[in-house]
Amino acid sequence: MKKFKLLSAALLSMTLTAPLISMSAIAERYVMVSHAPDSDSWWNTVKNGVALAGKQMDVTVEYRNPPTGDLADMARIIQQATASNPDGIITTLADYDVLSGPIKNAVDQGINVIIMNSGTPEQARDVGALMFVGQPEYDAGYAAGLRAKSDGIKSFVCVNHAVSNAVVSERCRGFAAGLGVELGNSMLDSGQDPAEIKNRVLAYLSANPNTDAILTIGPTSADPTILALQENGLAGDIYFGTFDLGENIVKAIKSGVIQWGIDQQPFLQAYLPVVILANYDRFGVLPGNNINSGPGFVTKDGLSLVEKYAGEYR
Repeated sequence: MKKFKLLSAALLSMTLTAPLISMSAIAERYVMVSHAPDSDSWWNTVKNGVALAGKQMDVTVEYRNPPTGDLADMARIIQQATASNPDGIITTLADYDVLSGPIKNAVDQGINVIIMNSGTPEQARDVGALMFVGQPEYDAGYAAGLRAKSDGIKSFVCVNHAVSNAVVSERCRGFAAGLGVELGNSMLDSGQDPAEIKNRVLAYLSANPNTDAILTIGPTSADPTILALQENGLAGDIYFGTFDLGENIVKAIKSGVIQWGIDQQPFLQAYLPVVILANYDRFGVLPGNNINSGPGFVTKDGLSLVEKYAGEYR
């Protein structure tokens, strides 16, 4: 009897552990493709989200991007990812005209796709993606404009380092609408070179001294703008809001140079698609709606966790 009990216990133990062994043997492989150039440190948070989700879900996630941010190069990377036949692709949709074709091709080949960060829920649906995880950019800009309007702002300049990304440019348009003014010439095409951004901001403010506020759309434009304001003496004296967070942005919020930053939570934009794809592949479950990761306003009063994890998870 004792031997039978031991044998039964051993069989039961094997039965209980078998599903766990089977699950870990699945080893799904996903590819994430972003439009970010290597120089854009904001995407480090995205990479951290990918790494943590991959570890927790026991899957392989490869991060790929065009080194210079060239969207034609990104399209080729999506095609290469499709040819490698992964279990899923997570990608930004920075330019619908350039990227929709390769994404639709991946879907047509039976690869599950989730759009993250750039694009819209409507565009994600049109290319056949499972869903969109990100921030509705126009709505975020509109909310920022309403906030600035309540603070007495009537004019602004939007320092846009990604004019070619039409969806991101909606941040500027939404902000103007929230203020109740025409965008007109208030969107500054700054380029992506830090020195050039700084010089263009200085030149704009010199030519338009009655500008009430500055809006930047991320660290790439915010960091040089901070330097420009320190140089012309307007740091802390001109209303300054920005999208996204970063080490220098957090310091500027803390010192009062920047009034608020809009956190679209890039960690979640990377982390959630990996978790969603893994659970969809394993159990067939999928959230019923697209997921809005932002906007959320970060001010001086709520900096403790943001400051602690800036550039890492925030």
